[in-house]
Amino acid sequence: MKKQPERPALITNAARSQSDQLRSREIRYVSMMAMRAVCLIVGAILISVQPPLLPLWLILCAAGMVFLPWAAVLIANDRPPRTKAERHAADTERTRTAIAAEPAQRERERVIDAED
Repeated sequence: MKKQPERPALITNAARSQSDQLRSREIRYVSMMAMRAVCLIVGAILISVQPPLLPLWLILCAAGMVFLPWAAVLIANDRPPRTKAERHAADTERTRTAIAAEPAQRERERVIDAED
């Protein structure tokens, strides 16, 4: 007879697939670049309309055109934060690697005195 797991697996705890993560990052990137294009178009319209405080509006549009691509790339390259299980697995692997490297480290640290 099969032994039942102590706790059932919850689908809500499952990580999103890589393709879903990529798709959402692509959507965010394209939407931010569209906002940059809107800043460019609004800046051109403002120049032709000549509203009050034109320099202020143009500075805001220029800041949007400069800041948005930088932020879009950062956000598009970002991944979701690691879960507790992923952090624990990484810590365990790091500890295992450190323990395995410890004898080799001791060999390198051993000092041989020429007078012995």
